[in-house]
Amino acid sequence: MALRPNLINTGRILQPHRVPLRQALERSQGWHRRLTVPQFTVVTGLLVILLGTLVLSTPLCSNERVGLWEALFTATSAITVTGLSIIDIGTDLTGFGQLVLAGMILAGGLGLMAITTFLQGFVVKGTALRRRLDRGRTLDEFGVGGVGATFRAIALTAAAVILIGAMVLYGFGFSDIPDRGERIWASLFHSISAYNNAGFGLWSDSLERYHANPVVNAVVMLLIVMGGLGWRVTSDLVGLGFRRGRRRPSLHTRLVLRTTLLLIAFGTLGLAVTEWLNRGDVFIEIAWPERWMTALFESVTARTAGFTTVPFSLENITDSGTLLLMALMFIGASPGGTGGGIKTTTVAALMAATRSTLRGRDSVVIRNREISDKVVLRAVGITVASLLFVLGMALLLSLGSNLNGEDPFTFLEMLFTCISAFCTVGLDLGVTEELGRFGQLVLLIGMFVGRLGVFLLLSAIWEAVSREGHHLHRQNRIGYPREDLYV
Repeated sequence: MALRPNLINTGRILQPHRVPLRQALERSQGWHRRLTVPQFTVVTGLLVILLGTLVLSTPLCSNERVGLWEALFTATSAITVTGLSIIDIGTDLTGFGQLVLAGMILAGGLGLMAITTFLQGFVVKGTALRRRLDRGRTLDEFGVGGVGATFRAIALTAAAVILIGAMVLYGFGFSDIPDRGERIWASLFHSISAYNNAGFGLWSDSLERYHANPVVNAVVMLLIVMGGLGWRVTSDLVGLGFRRGRRRPSLHTRLVLRTTLLLIAFGTLGLAVTEWLNRGDVFIEIAWPERWMTALFESVTARTAGFTTVPFSLENITDSGTLLLMALMFIGASPGGTGGGIKTTTVAALMAATRSTLRGRDSVVIRNREISDKVVLRAVGITVASLLFVLGMALLLSLGSNLNGEDPFTFLEMLFTCISAFCTVGLDLGVTEELGRFGQLVLLIGMFVGRLGVFLLLSAIWEAVSREGHHLHRQNRIGYPREDLYV
């Protein structure tokens, strides 16, 4: 009889502790349901990188030269479809490891393409969904199931394009590979890498051995451009052939296509001028027809892909050519595509804003269409934030090299490498592998941030630390007093 009160009392004492514990467990089980879309994207990316790192570091995927650090860098580069590498893909990875790498490239390229395409629907247009995102609501409230249908369409289109590219490479491009199995895998791997603008190759010299092969050059360039255009452009162009009564594509599609073609032409002519007139070593020993093909290929691949058919270093390319490539890399591909950079539409919006300012207009007009101030402000913000981030990367790279006593690189080499990493291009002047762990960590972070986008990452962080958007609610309710600012 004396023990029962103690048991009852013990139960009374422990009971209040069980309820919070159960509530904590329930909250922890549904943590993914409270994530916003930007937070979900960041967390998913980190988890996939972690999983890829663990898989690549196993003996099943790689040899003894690939440790956890090498696997982490390679996995991050693959998920972000950058192409920078500190290992030899063809020799350090087994056949299964190369297959895993191809899977990560697809996950990073097509997966983020679907998510960004979905985000464009309310980030740009300012729908109620956008307002719900700003107020920090949960992932379930975004109707994320809509990503499923979009992803299926993206996956089917990508599969068709990749397979066609692989078949052409197998039949006409890589015909010099005698082993059929190796030829099939080389064709499929490079087709996957090109469409996703990854720049990974099975050979240490990228595609230098095929610099005179027009089939390889043409197929890889077409895959790069098609992957970099973005799903909205692709679906719009496909829809024109099936929808009667619609005679012209949307403004977004026309702007992306026009800007892409102009950048390709500008890059080709620019390289022709900088390397031919300045007697750059890249083109000096190449026949005239191949020079034009090489200039065109490098202009296309420098945007986001990272493939190369000629060796690149400051010894065999002029400073002016290097600056031109840096500009192309910084602009990058188009919104919703597999490439990085600040995007073609961002540059188009900035140029339109500049033109409107010079003409004394109060609004920005593109092709007889008025562009909202929100779009222009977003373009300015993306450009400024990206520039500051790249400069910060270069500063850290310089400080790290000086503190570690490494062979100093020129500022141009470090800036080129930082832009290549942040804009997920993958072109390298021989700097990445020579850097220490700190420098490679800077590039690793730059690749991740550049692939997700500065604004998406900042939005994820802001939503995590803000208090249920209280400040934003107040702003929307009462606004801010207006004040003139003279600039």
